[in-house]
Amino acid sequence: MKKHFIFTILFLATLCAHGQDIITKKSGEDVVSKVLEITLNEVKYKKWDNQDGPLISISKSEILMIRYQNGTKDIFKEQAITPMSAMGEPENFKAGQQDAIQYYKGYKGAATGTLATGLVLSPILGLIPAFATTSNQPQDINLHYPDPSKMKDQDYFKGYTQKAFQIKKQKVWTNWGITVGLSVGLYLLLKR
Repeated sequence: MKKHFIFTILFLATLCAHGQDIITKKSGEDVVSKVLEITLNEVKYKKWDNQDGPLISISKSEILMIRYQNGTKDIFKEQAITPMSAMGEPENFKAGQQDAIQYYKGYKGAATGTLATGLVLSPILGLIPAFATTSNQPQDINLHYPDPSKMKDQDYFKGYTQKAFQIKKQKVWTNWGITVGLSVGLYLLLKR
């Protein structure tokens, strides 16, 4: 019972800590905010502690990064013209995707938790960790990217994180499918 109480408190504290967007300026200043719109040249937001207050605009050239309440982030930097692949995507985006295929292994905890819950309890209860883990992008600590300096390139970052999220979802739902298949097979075997 004590463990459940501690887990609940930690879970709620985590939700509260991530309830706002944080704009990090190139000057190093963090602005706690609610980002409302991102245009071609600027970001429009309201201060977190005054969301009924005025809409504030800031030039993208002043921003280093925005960390959103859902855990995702956008990195802003001066963009040089990026070579495009034959499919019209920036080469660095494709390189990020290829590296994610090779290096991202952070899905293992989520996939194993889904498999274990589905096998030990039931596939229906296995849906809980499956939905919980596939509703959020992988955390930065779990990305295991090969070169941190490459993640500063916005195209590479987007390619890597999007592919990692896709891999995570695929592995988790595959493991949930395994629990369903094994449960149905066991049911049919025992029904004989």
